[in-house]
This record gives sequence, structure tokens and C-alpha cells, in this order.
Amino acid sequence: MAYDVIVLGSGPGGYPAAIRASQLGFKVAIIEKESLGGICLNWGCIPTKALLKSAQVYEYAKHSKDYGITLGDPQADFGAVIKRSRGVADKMNKGVTFLMKKNKIDVIMGYGKLKAKGQVEVTGADGKTQVVEGKYIVVATGGRAKELPNLKIDGKKVIGYREAMSLPQQPKSMIIVGSGAIGVEFGYFYNSLGTKVTIVEFLPRIVPVEDEDISKELEKQFKKQGIDVMTNSTVESVDTGGNGVKAFVKKQDGSTVTLEADIVLSAVGVVANIENIGLEQLGVKTEKGKVITDKYFQTNVPGIFAIGDCTPNQALAHKATKEGINAAEYIGYLEKKFHHQPEPLDYSNIPGCTFCSPEIASIGLTEKAAKDAGYEVKVGKFPFIASGKASAAGAMEGFVKVVFDAKYGEFLGAHMIGSNVTEMIAEVSVARKLETTAHEILAAVHPHPTMSEAVKEATAVAYGEAIDI
Repeated sequence: MAYDVIVLGSGPGGYPAAIRASQLGFKVAIIEKESLGGICLNWGCIPTKALLKSAQVYEYAKHSKDYGITLGDPQADFGAVIKRSRGVADKMNKGVTFLMKKNKIDVIMGYGKLKAKGQVEVTGADGKTQVVEGKYIVVATGGRAKELPNLKIDGKKVIGYREAMSLPQQPKSMIIVGSGAIGVEFGYFYNSLGTKVTIVEFLPRIVPVEDEDISKELEKQFKKQGIDVMTNSTVESVDTGGNGVKAFVKKQDGSTVTLEADIVLSAVGVVANIENIGLEQLGVKTEKGKVITDKYFQTNVPGIFAIGDCTPNQALAHKATKEGINAAEYIGYLEKKFHHQPEPLDYSNIPGCTFCSPEIASIGLTEKAAKDAGYEVKVGKFPFIASGKASAAGAMEGFVKVVFDAKYGEFLGAHMIGSNVTEMIAEVSVARKLETTAHEILAAVHPHPTMSEAVKEATAVAYGEAIDI
């Protein structure tokens, strides 16, 4: 059967691309080798948030007396926590299945490989192959856990994020290599349930893509929680020969320490899934392990588009979703089914969220990046300890930091660490999209008492107009 659009991969980039293409009147097929919703929905964003919610509830129960509530001795049932997480993912998977039917999208299960112009060969679980034809192909194959040569993932003693979500039993101790979002989220989760956690980071600070003040605050909070943090440190090798695992860690001064634990979690990033999908045969241009596209996600080969983690820029679900929608709309524009070219994405205004506790949310330039770019800046920082809502909630850790251009008041960036800040960053995303200045943030009435008014409070600090600090 011939289609207008074939989408290869059904993650948070692929399935929205398929739905938007169908809404525009195209006949669409989506090819998926494992589970609808991709890694994000089945083994990433969604099930990890379920795990983290269980950890948060357990923390509340353990500290209920702080809120005037007396409970018995709470116990964490690790198996039940994992089961709940898997149940949440399964429910979401069924939701995507429903969306495919609702939008009349044909789902073809199997491993898809570009065969020729307008053709994808699909190999099913039974080994049988079929060729699916379509005028446009959208490659949305996503990414997988990056594997270091000296830290081979065996799935048992050295694991990746996928195994970390479904371990048969809770380890007593864990070494986490890498302190990006995946590393610190699992670090918080396992530590809160009673696992002894050590985080090893190669760079000088944890969550290294964040503003330096955020890194310092998270390290401080993690150490308070009992998590050991080693920065400027490299895992040289591991020994899995005994009952547990030994990690040989080289420190900045050249000395080596041996860490012992039940399990090592490798959380050193993701790598794109672009091998063995036929890109080379068709001459699709790649660079540094990513598919290269123009601003409308067209590759150098006519009719082939690429979106999400297999392309450059941030490896984030919401970024992939918008790319998928834009790609579908541009195909619609080419076929005169959509009345204008979609507005290209502004990659400098993509929010990033990390769901450890305290949470982290950020967007735009850090203070250092703004200064390095030549801006004279006004910086405001509002600590949650000065927030009435944070005090009432018993969540006084962290702060909101804002960065403005001193000359024009341009909102250059915001960096938050604290309870629920991942829900607060959207205000800044919209504000920056609308080219809002500090003046508009201060003039807009923010509700009280809320955590979100900290954005206005931090702005007031930057301009010397602070009332509550």
C-alpha cells in the first residue's frame, strides 16, 4: 500500500508528526519496532516520573510529623513501586494506540529500514519483510543510552537507564556515572528508598549544563540527603568478577580510589539511533552521529525528513514533538494542504527540566554564557526560604535566578531549583517568546501565595525593587 507520509519511529517526535500529518489530510503510516510511544513514554520520561512520585510520597510519609501528622513506620515496597511505574507506562502506551486509531494512522510493527527513494523495508518479529511505500518519510528513530568503552553495559551489574527502571530487587548500594538529568533523577530515587548512592562526574560540577549556582545548590542538597558526590573524577574501569562491582575512579589530583557497590548505573548521555536504517545507501548526510537537516527538517535527500534525538540540538521530548509537528506542517505546505511555512524553532528558547528533588528548570542563557556573549547583565535571585507558600509547603530549598540584559531589559534566561519549578518555567518560555522585558514581568500581577511569584520576586531583586527580601 502506498502512503503520503511514513514515519519511522513512534516516540514523542514520531507520533505527533503522524497525527499532524493525518490532520492535514495525508494518508499516514507509522513504523515501530517495539512499543508505541517510544523510549520516552515506555522507558523514559513517563515511567521515571512515576518512580519519582513514589519516592516523593515516601519522603512525605517519613517526615509526616513535620506537618503535624502521625503515621506508623512507612515502608517502601520496591517491587510495588516498579510495578506502579510500569502500569503508568502501559496506560500511556494504550493511549497512543487509541490516538493512532482515532486519526486513522496505520501502525506497522517491525524494524524499518530505508530501502530506496520512497520505500521502507519493514522486518517483523517473525522475520518476514514487507516494503512500505510513501512520498515522504520522516525519520524519528530517537536515541539510546550511550556506552563508554571502559564501562560496558551488561544489564546486570553495569546497567543503563532502562534496567534501572525495572530491577528485580532494590540494590543496597549504587554508583552512578554521570550527573546529567538521568543520573541525578535516579540518584534521588534510589537514595530516597534507602540505597547508598555515589555519583561520579567527569566535569567540575554536577548537572554541568546548568547555571553554576544551580549546580552548587543541587550538590549541597544531595549531600544533605546522604548522596556522595565526586566531581572531576573518572571511572577508569570496573571489575564485575565478585558478588558486586568495583569501580576504579581516578580523581583530579591523579590518585585512584576504589568504590564498591551492588550495581553501577551508566548515565553518560544518549546516542542517536541512526545505524542500520539505510541512511548511507540513500546518501543522507550525517555528522557527528546525527542526521543533518535544514530548518524545516528536510535532509539533503528530497522527500526524507528527520526529527528528534537523531538530529542535533537538545535531546528533549518536547523539542522532538514540536519538530515533528513542524515537519508535518512543512510537508503540508509543500503539498498545498497547509497555508504557510511553519515558523522555525528557536533552539535558544527550549526549556529544560530535571525531576530530581529539588527539581531543576532552566531556559535561555546562564549568567556566565550571557556575560561571555558580551551582555551587560542584571541578575536577580529569590530564595524560596523567603516565600510564604514555600514555607507553608515545607519546601524552602532552592531559588529562582533570572538574567536580564541591562541595556534593553531583554529576558535572557531563568534558572530555578526547588519544589515544583518544572511547572513554573513555562511562564518564562512564553515571556521570552513574546520578547517580554523585565518591565512587563514586574507589571504583571502574580498570584499570592504561590511558588510561581518567585519569578516576579527575582526580577524585582534584579532591578532593586524587591519587597520581600
